[in-house]
Amino acid sequence: MTESAQAPRPLASPRAAALAGVLFAVLFTVALVLLRSSLPETLTGNDDWLEGGGATRISIALGMLPFAGIAFLWFMGVVRDRFKDAEDQLFSSVFIGSGLLFLAMLFVSGAIAGGIVASMPFVADEQSRAEVSNFGRAVMLQVSNIYALRMAGVLLICLATMWLRTRVMPRWLAFVTYAVALVLLVVTSVSLWVTLIFPAWVLAVSVLILVQNYRRGHPAAAGIS
Repeated sequence: MTESAQAPRPLASPRAAALAGVLFAVLFTVALVLLRSSLPETLTGNDDWLEGGGATRISIALGMLPFAGIAFLWFMGVVRDRFKDAEDQLFSSVFIGSGLLFLAMLFVSGAIAGGIVASMPFVADEQSRAEVSNFGRAVMLQVSNIYALRMAGVLLICLATMWLRTRVMPRWLAFVTYAVALVLLVVTSVSLWVTLIFPAWVLAVSVLILVQNYRRGHPAAAGIS
């Protein structure tokens, strides 16, 4: 065997890996809509929100969250792969750390919601049921809206900064990312539905990466555009 045949080839990431971001956006959006439509906007003195299909919608949403989290890990890998040797170690470390913290707190929030649904049939007293469900709901929303989404905002700030420095993505996308990060850091406490802006951003970035990968694999198409 020749020396060139024995040399290992570098492992290249698949061009369609950005589909993971699309999958995350779809799963996370559906799960979020199911959860938000089941939970009351304010704390109540009863647990009526767990009846009339509310518990079923929450269970379906919780079944989607682990797969959304797996897809988000792949999305993080795809975004990081774009930097190659130009990656900044400082911002990359914060990017990875904030992304993992976002996922961890998302899973914790989902586990609390699942615990509420699973424990309610074993609490006979109606007043105790209401107290347990309200406490769990409050903790779940604190973890997801106050902490998890702030970590998502930090992730976006790191990405936008690295994109501006390395120019691996368009400058306009970096500025849009800064704006989305500001919304996640400030506005999410105002409305629960503002959270949907994050999966929308992931979807837009994933589609852009897919288009860039397609053009890179088809120079003729890139030339025509």
